Amino acid sequence: MTLIKTPALRFLSTSVFAIAICILGSSVQASLPQAQETLKPTRAQAITSVRILDGVNRYHMRKHDLDDTLSSEFLDNYLQSLDGGKAYFMAADIADFERYRAQLDDALQRSNLQPAFEIFNRYQKRISERLEYSLGLIAQGLDALDFSKDETLERDPEKSTWAKDENALNDLSRRRLKDTVITMRLMGKTDEEIKETLERRYRNQLNRVKQANSEDAFEIYMNAFTQIYDPHTQYFSPKVSENFDINMSLQLEGIGAVLQSDDEYTKVVSLVTGGPAEKGQQLKEADRIIGVGQSRAEIIDVVGWRLDEVVQRIRGKKDTMVFLEVIPGDSKSDSDTKVISIKRDTVNLEDRAAQSEIMEIETPDGKQKIGIINVPTFYANLECLKNAGSQCRSTTFDVAHLIEDLKKQQVDGLVIDLRNNGGGSLTEVNQMLGLFIKTGPTVQIKSFNGSIEVLEDHDPDVLYDGPLAVMVNRLSASASEIFAGAIQDYQRGIIVGDRTFGKGTVQSLQPLNYGSRGDRLKVTMAKFYRVSGFSNQHAGIVPDIEFPSLIDHDEIGESSLPHALPSDQIRPARYHRDPMLETNLTYLRTAHEERVDHNPEFQYVKDQMASIETARAKTKVSLNWKTRQQEKKELEQRRLTIENKRREALGEKPFKTFEELEASLEEKSESAASRHGQIDIDYELKETGKILSDYIALQSPQTRMAQH
Repeated sequence: MTLIKTPALRFLSTSVFAIAICILGSSVQASLPQAQETLKPTRAQAITSVRILDGVNRYHMRKHDLDDTLSSEFLDNYLQSLDGGKAYFMAADIADFERYRAQLDDALQRSNLQPAFEIFNRYQKRISERLEYSLGLIAQGLDALDFSKDETLERDPEKSTWAKDENALNDLSRRRLKDTVITMRLMGKTDEEIKETLERRYRNQLNRVKQANSEDAFEIYMNAFTQIYDPHTQYFSPKVSENFDINMSLQLEGIGAVLQSDDEYTKVVSLVTGGPAEKGQQLKEADRIIGVGQSRAEIIDVVGWRLDEVVQRIRGKKDTMVFLEVIPGDSKSDSDTKVISIKRDTVNLEDRAAQSEIMEIETPDGKQKIGIINVPTFYANLECLKNAGSQCRSTTFDVAHLIEDLKKQQVDGLVIDLRNNGGGSLTEVNQMLGLFIKTGPTVQIKSFNGSIEVLEDHDPDVLYDGPLAVMVNRLSASASEIFAGAIQDYQRGIIVGDRTFGKGTVQSLQPLNYGSRGDRLKVTMAKFYRVSGFSNQHAGIVPDIEFPSLIDHDEIGESSLPHALPSDQIRPARYHRDPMLETNLTYLRTAHEERVDHNPEFQYVKDQMASIETARAKTKVSLNWKTRQQEKKELEQRRLTIENKRREALGEKPFKTFEELEASLEEKSESAASRHGQIDIDYELKETGKILSDYIALQSPQTRMAQH
């Protein structure tokens, strides 16, 4: 996070966690209103809507005309927010809402929230009808669903159409129920357990529908409007605003995860560096949480729950356990679930501190020592800096000490590992770049009013001027992208890994100040640009040498978010590029490709990627029980084959069964959790060390003479 003291930009966040809906921190109680038949807007909401409209028009980087085009997009956004899976509204409902397609802009300017509440109330009615219908089917007995029929269900909403009438909607509900039952059977649950779970799930959802209040409707509607501008611009209701303040504190008691709603599921967006979830290495980005319990035996189904209710159930006191049942993000089937346990804890500055290690690389001329510095986030203790000055713990302070120590050990090259670094302090990334470059610009910031500020390193001293590589992946975002982008533009080091997240925008929190409501607007007021003039927004930083990755760019990253601001270009700043690296990149890429073609770990990732892509391409699922059983067996066999291919190439004993494989993966996760705080020199780090070793060899006098 970054604090920039200018009149316009009161609070600027550079972190990827700005997309978070909720980081799990201290408990906040939510009060629920009594059931009511028809929700209506309040006077306070009408006034707030005008202030939100004024805020985005005044401060946002993207300028929109309030016209029929915006109105049409607004309506589509709102319907998507309510029923993105096309499971509740009928075609007749959508046709009825069409009368608002060219009117929502005018209504918003007049503080008229009637269209929002009319659509929301209809949605409440339809979802209640669907839940009642599904409960009726369950009451008839699961066998009445007939799992011997060769039916299918289209899971991709973009390939679906709205149900033409109630009969069609009933048929869709029946198919969805069949799919859910089959999925739970494949998870090993008995029909009795399934019946009990689904009855409880649907009745809980029905109760939540009846407990919805006008603030729910208003918040969804206004965010459908703000996110026309970009995915990070968001209306914070008083409750969400209170959560946000807790989330941004340095002391978080919980599991340290950023969550968002994804249809009926709760999806993991990212993990807080140094938090319990990240340490345990079991919960991953894009995982979907379907159950939460305080013990393994008491896991409660949370499919269809409101996000704040799921969050409240996961939160808890330090040193207590929470058990999560999840569908892994890279799963090829919703029946492929696992239960993980996480001990809640406090996230401290020390947990996020940089750390170092030395890796040895075998070369024809002997061993080379490659220093590794892992930087999990760009942190700074602001209170300490205010009072004590330069001797405070910060990324730059810690990295400088680690470099000095590595230099004493006479390392031949240095790797800065920014994988999974979600961003942080803009001041810190600017100062840390100064450890590697002489004086010069580090990043440019263009404000909503067109003004451009250039941040620079003014210190001519360079702490480390030797061979350098920077590792990034899809979860490297914001401040870490600024660092990697500047190193790449200056040609100061080799950028290695996966294309980064692509968050190049800056958000400001603006109070809406109506009475004591406490709601705020988070609005995108500026963009970052590299010293070359290019923006990493949307596009990310493209590594000089790319590694294959299992992270799906369609699921994670700025480009996966609707209405993300585009990548563009401004005038470059004045800076000096080192031409030596660029002339050697072709050789380094070729040598890398020759190695990974025979590297079992890289081939394993590529095999997994191919298998996952094949599974994702299939959007229609069978509702025939025997067919699904056979598909599960085939899926497990494919996973076993891929894993054993890797093990045999590494000289390890292959697994006999899929159960052996699963037990091994669980044991590996537990072992990784126990080793937290140590740098794991994995296959990607080893290959990065070899790339850097090649570069070191190219810089030797003998090699340069041979090239000429």
